[in-house]
Amino acid sequence: MSASRRSGTTDELGPDEPERDSSDGSDLLAALLDGMDAALCAFDADGVVTHWNREAERILGWSADEAVGRRGLAGWAVRSADAEEVEGRLLSSMHASGRQVHEFALLTKDGGRVLVRTQSAAVRGPDGKPAGVYCAFSEVHAQIDLERSIALSEALFEDAGWGVVLVDVDLRPAVVNAHAARALGTGRTTVLGRPLGELLSQGVEELESALQHVLAEGAPPAPAEVWVSVRTPEGERRRCWRSGFLRLASPLAEEPVPLGVGWLFQDVTETKQAEQEASLLRFRTQQLHRASRAAAECEDPAEAATVHLDFALAGFADHALIDRVAGGALTDAEAEGPVRLVRLAATPSGAPGPSRMAGYASLPVRYAEGHPALQCVERVGALRASAGGARPEAAREWALARQWPEDAVHALCAVLRSRGRTLGVVTFLRGAGRSAFERSDALYAEDVAVRIAAALDLAGLSGGE
Repeated sequence: MSASRRSGTTDELGPDEPERDSSDGSDLLAALLDGMDAALCAFDADGVVTHWNREAERILGWSADEAVGRRGLAGWAVRSADAEEVEGRLLSSMHASGRQVHEFALLTKDGGRVLVRTQSAAVRGPDGKPAGVYCAFSEVHAQIDLERSIALSEALFEDAGWGVVLVDVDLRPAVVNAHAARALGTGRTTVLGRPLGELLSQGVEELESALQHVLAEGAPPAPAEVWVSVRTPEGERRRCWRSGFLRLASPLAEEPVPLGVGWLFQDVTETKQAEQEASLLRFRTQQLHRASRAAAECEDPAEAATVHLDFALAGFADHALIDRVAGGALTDAEAEGPVRLVRLAATPSGAPGPSRMAGYASLPVRYAEGHPALQCVERVGALRASAGGARPEAAREWALARQWPEDAVHALCAVLRSRGRTLGVVTFLRGAGRSAFERSDALYAEDVAVRIAAALDLAGLSGGE
């Protein structure tokens, strides 16, 4: 017996009509019913079961041979005490508009009970009058799981406090929630179908590589932190997104067919910057401590000054210079006039190495008027300078004009002060591969300058200079 009665799928033949072979139609109907994910049964107008598919057999245990042809559900699929109510609710759908949803307990073949949720609706005959009822049902827990999945999906794309993006196999956004759209600096519909390279100026290669890996290998075991630069109408914004990835596969295919990648991310820029700043502060504090310990073992105070300079360079700058005031330390009143500086020590401009003492001839450095080192002495404070985004040739000329190594692009000058007098200037230089000096860098340079100035002041007092 198939999922439907063959006699119920043929029309009554008239006396002059040739018999029609309905096997193809009934077989197709049986195949469709048996292939459904939901359990399905149907009743005629008298309450006799006419259809029963494989999913109904799986849930209740009754086969189509055992179910089709029975009148009602009493005594086999429903307890006799509940049969009248259950059958009345189901058959009432013949005279109601639309689908009716009910929940009740059915009996399994082995005597167990299963709570199901049903959707029933009337079946109309050729004349439009009710001819029966069909009823699709599933276990309540399975229905609840489905509803939870749908509710979770809707919540993620409406109310989630982190970005959610569905990326197709071409690595283009297919669905974007409101939070992700704000993070990308655009609207939810504007971003759809656009390459990620149009939304991000930096970090695109790393992000696309992660998405391709997920499509090929599956989700990574832990979230990944990706630094990106987002293009916005106000300019580029540097952000760090902690990202999780999920490979999406079609549940309808026999073998997993990738539909794309689910990308969930949260902006952790402030947290990462705070961590980086704390780590940098710890490192610089340790460097100052190590430098003080090493300088304390130097017999020559001038050598101690270069020790402080060498320790400060680590992770901070590429080159450094110490220029002392020609003729001795200056008071604040004397610093207002023309000042000449003599090179005392410098790091090698070629291969890396320790600072070397210079300036034994005491010849002033040819600094032009307005040079950052001279301005630093006049202002008695730190000063930053940079070649900015100049072309390599222009940046090289900029450095050579200031008597600095040709690869210098960013400079930071800090005044050397001790006992209320100006002793000179320490200059830190960075190449094109580093970022420009910031305010926090100036504070660190001033800490180093205090230690160098104390060593140079001691050298002057002891006559070692």
